[in-house]
Amino acid sequence: MIKLLKHLTLYKWMIVSVFVLIFLQSIANLYLPTLMSDIVDKGVVVGNIPYIWKIGGVMLAVSLLGAIASVIASYYSSKAAVGLGRDVRKKLFYHIENFSLQEFDEVGTSSLITRSTNDITQVQQVTIMMLRMIIGAPMMLVGGIIMAVLKDAKLALVIVLIMPVLIGSILLILYKGIPLFRTVQKKLDRLNLIFRENLTGIRVIRAFSREKEEKERLRHTNKELTDVSIKVNKIMALMMPVMMLVMNVTVVLVIWFGGLRIDHGGMQIGDLMAFIQYVMQIMFALVMASMMFVMVPRADVSAKRINKVLEMEPAFKDHGSKSADLTKGTLEFDRVTFHYPGAEEPALSDISFTAKPGEVTAIIGGTGSGKSTLVQLIPRFYEISNGSIRVNGVDIQEAAQKEIRSKIGLVPQKATLFTGTIADNIRFGKEHASQEEIVHAARIAQAEEFINKLPQGYESEIEQGGSNLSGGQKQRLSIARALVRKPDLYIFDDSFSALDYKTDASLRYALKEETKESTVVIVAQRVSTVMDADQIIVLEEGRVSGTGTHEDLLESSPVYQEIVKSQLTEEESA
Repeated sequence: MIKLLKHLTLYKWMIVSVFVLIFLQSIANLYLPTLMSDIVDKGVVVGNIPYIWKIGGVMLAVSLLGAIASVIASYYSSKAAVGLGRDVRKKLFYHIENFSLQEFDEVGTSSLITRSTNDITQVQQVTIMMLRMIIGAPMMLVGGIIMAVLKDAKLALVIVLIMPVLIGSILLILYKGIPLFRTVQKKLDRLNLIFRENLTGIRVIRAFSREKEEKERLRHTNKELTDVSIKVNKIMALMMPVMMLVMNVTVVLVIWFGGLRIDHGGMQIGDLMAFIQYVMQIMFALVMASMMFVMVPRADVSAKRINKVLEMEPAFKDHGSKSADLTKGTLEFDRVTFHYPGAEEPALSDISFTAKPGEVTAIIGGTGSGKSTLVQLIPRFYEISNGSIRVNGVDIQEAAQKEIRSKIGLVPQKATLFTGTIADNIRFGKEHASQEEIVHAARIAQAEEFINKLPQGYESEIEQGGSNLSGGQKQRLSIARALVRKPDLYIFDDSFSALDYKTDASLRYALKEETKESTVVIVAQRVSTVMDADQIIVLEEGRVSGTGTHEDLLESSPVYQEIVKSQLTEEESA
C-alpha cells in the first residue's frame, strides 16, 4: 500500500492543504464544547442573556469556519486520490503493454482487468478516507482526551478504563476479517473469468445448448463470492454495535460519576456537558478510525495485487539496438527450440529454414504440430529457448522489438477488429495511410466489394469485436490491415480459413503481384492454399518432417502425402 501511496508526492501541496484544513476543523470542533460550557455556567445558570448571545455568535463563527475547512479539505483529498488512481492505472496499463504473452498466460486476462479497475478503485476510495482521517482522527482522539482531562482529571479515568476494551475488540475483529478480504478478491477474479468466457463464447454455448450448465457454473461461483462477502461483512458489522455499546456505556458512566461530583461541588453542570461532548468526540474519532480499519485491509490486499503486476518483469527485455535493414525481407530460423513456460516437452524442436524475398514459404501440419507457435516467435511474442531467429539478417534478440515488428505484417489466426470505422481498422497497420492506400489494400484483400455495398462505405462503423461482420469479412479486413503497411515480411497465420475457394484463389493471385518484393510466410490447413508455394515446410509434433515444393513432398514426405490424400483427389493433387 505504501508503494502506491508514494505516487501522492505529485500532489504534495494538495495534501499539505488538506492537513492544514483538517487541523483547523479539528481545533474548531474541540473548541465548541468549551464555549457551550461557558454558555451554560456563565449565561444560562446566572441568567446572563447578552453573554449567551455573545458566545452563541462565537460558536456560530467557529462552526462556520470548521464547515468551510471541511468542504475544501474534502475537495482536495478527492482530487488527490482520484489523481492517484489515474496515475496508477496509467502506469499499470503501460507496464502491462510491455509484457510478453508469457506474463499474460501467467496472470490471466480477467485478473489483469480486475486489478486495473476494481483493485485501483479500492485503493482510490481508501486514500480519500485516509487523507481525511490520518490527521483528523488522531487529533480528535488526543485533543478530546486532553480537553476532557483539563475539564476533570478524575472523571477522565472512565475513558482510560474503557479504551483498552474498545481497541481490543477492534483488533480482534480485524484479525478475523483481513484473511477473508484476500479470499473475496480471488473469488471476484474467478467470477470475472466466467463472465468473460460466457460473453466471448456465447455462440459456442448456444450452439451446444450449454446455457443450463454455464448458468449453474456462474451460480456456484457467484454463491461462493456471496458467502465469503457475507461472512466478512458479518464480522465487520460487529464493529459498529460494539462501538455504540461502548460509547453509550461510557456516557452513562460519565453522567453517573459526573452527577456525583456535581453533588459534592467538584464540578459544574456546564463542565459535565462539555465533558460528555469530548467523550463523544473521542468515541467518534475511534469510529472514524475503525471505518478506516475496515477499508484499509481490503485496499491493502488490492494494493498488493497491483504491486505484484508492477513488480513483474517481462520474460525478456528490449535491449536491442541493431537495425533490421541489412538484408531486406529475409527470415531465418537456425536450430530454434521453444518451450512454453512450465511445459515438460518443447513445442518446437530444432527448427531450421530460410525464407527469401519474392518467395512464398508455406507451413503445414496437423493440429498441434506447432504451426501457430512458430509464427508467434517471429514478432518475439515469446522468447525462444535455443537457437536464433533472424529478420533481415539481424537476430531478433539483438534488435529493438519495435524495429523488428515494423518490418512485419502479421495477419493472426483469429481476426481481431477494433471499434471504429473500416478505414480506421485498415489504418491500424499504417497510422498515416492515405485513402488511396486504404482502398488499394482493401482491393487486394478482396474486401472492396463488400465495403462498397455498405451504406457508408469505408466510414461504416465496426461494432465491438467486429460482431456486425462475417468471419470472412473480418479476415479480409485483417489482411488489408497488414497489406497497407507494405512490410518486408508478411505472415499469414491460417488467415484464409474463413474464405470460400473462389475468394481464396482470387486473393492469393492478387497477393503474388503485391508481395513480389517481400517474403511471405503462410500457415494453412488447406493443401490448396500452399500448393503453389515456393517452399513448403511440413511440421509434425514440433519438428520439421519435410521441406520442398508440392511435387517434391508428394514423393518424399509421408506426412505431407497423408495430408494431401485426406483433402484432395488424385487429379487435384497432381
